[in-house]
Amino acid sequence: MKAAVYDTFGEPLTIQDVTHPIPEDDGVVIRVEATGICRSDWHGWMGHDPDIRLPHVPGHELAGVVELVGKDVRKWRPGDRVTVPFAVGCGYCPTCLQGDQQICDNYFQPGFTAWGSFAQFVAVRYADTNLVRLPDEIGFLEAATLGCRFITSFRAIVAQAKVLPGEFVVVHGCGGVGLSAIMIASAMGAQVIGVDINDEALALAAAVGATITLNAAGDGNLVENIHDLTLGGAHVSMDALGSQVTCRNSILSLRKRGRHVQVGLMVAGDKDALVPMDRIIARELEIYGSHGMQAHKYPAVFKMMTSGKIKPGRLVTKQVNLEDALVILQAMDEFHSPGVIVITKL
Repeated sequence: MKAAVYDTFGEPLTIQDVTHPIPEDDGVVIRVEATGICRSDWHGWMGHDPDIRLPHVPGHELAGVVELVGKDVRKWRPGDRVTVPFAVGCGYCPTCLQGDQQICDNYFQPGFTAWGSFAQFVAVRYADTNLVRLPDEIGFLEAATLGCRFITSFRAIVAQAKVLPGEFVVVHGCGGVGLSAIMIASAMGAQVIGVDINDEALALAAAVGATITLNAAGDGNLVENIHDLTLGGAHVSMDALGSQVTCRNSILSLRKRGRHVQVGLMVAGDKDALVPMDRIIARELEIYGSHGMQAHKYPAVFKMMTSGKIKPGRLVTKQVNLEDALVILQAMDEFHSPGVIVITKL
């Protein structure tokens, strides 16, 4: 089968003909119909993830059709239309038994702990616990937008921050994660402010639900401006980028007893970011992380999608083939294309 492969971290990927995967006893092989290009894939390619073993195939935001089924799988058959969360739970560890498969003790992540979906076929373990059946109304392109950025933002906004109608929500970073959070928070009735340094990204943020957008480039009064606009600070603020600057700005943007959600990955020099702990204590702020979402929580997303309250497909700004994806992935830290790019030609 055809796949995008890298043999060395940070070195160019190539299209190779590799061995067709076979399913584990508890897993399936999925024929990939669409897969997103995510900044997490770039982090993996750069060597920021200790789980990756070379050579490697990236990709974790996928949707497709079950091709092969392991002998212990009971719920799935060839031909089933499916997607899968990027953080896959084993189903039997204490964390999974509590319903938190997204932080499983024995987690499986296509594109990280195993070869991923920048390929014609991908093997996924723990199928009965983690595969998600796609409703007929939802196509593969739209489903591929969910696998990482959208579901992570959905859980961040709905389950972690517990956003309420009328609350002020500020999203720092209007890439795929941030735009997803803006769309979801707006659909829940929040007043959303999008913050970025790219005017194209801010225009897209306004189109998907931000009532106010702020360009942070060179703005030495960003936090003060947010406090003015929100009448004392945001109820919820999210760092959707993952840097010391955006994390700190997000926390400082909050009103008393506000909630900060960290979704953007903090890696390399940012992984041990300093936070204003004095502010957190004095204002009784709450700090949350959000890492994916459980497969059994997808029906809530599908319900909002089929009712028209949220439209993840609107975040897609470009569809590309596998060859184009190599260039896009390698340039992600230099060129920030607004919205979500999805590989639909494999």
